[in-house]
Amino acid sequence: MYTLHDSEKEFRFGDSGPKYLMKGPRMNFAIVQFQSGQDFPAHYHKIMEENFYILEGHIDIVVDEKVNHLGPGDFIHIEPSEVHYCYNPYQEKIVMISTLAPYQESDKQNVDSAPYRERAQRDTEH
Repeated sequence: MYTLHDSEKEFRFGDSGPKYLMKGPRMNFAIVQFQSGQDFPAHYHKIMEENFYILEGHIDIVVDEKVNHLGPGDFIHIEPSEVHYCYNPYQEKIVMISTLAPYQESDKQNVDSAPYRERAQRDTEH
């Protein structure tokens, strides 16, 4: 057992990205934040499944070819091998919880973000 305050950890990219409160041994738990206009590269996981729960703001998460518009109270589950891309085209920051399980030291596989970014931007324009 352990406790901590989120101020003891930092976001990966300064003011954005994941802030891991726990990494392993069985799962990851993170607070994720993106400012307006920021994104997170398209990727998939070989083994881990990922969940996002939106606390504040709005975000578009593209899973394979589908753009999911999410806001406070929304939850999304992403299976292993499903390519996902996070994009915040909105005027406010997004804050969400992310869990990944079962824990793997190295499981993320990056893919070309361009088609997912284009899909999200086309969908936002309509």
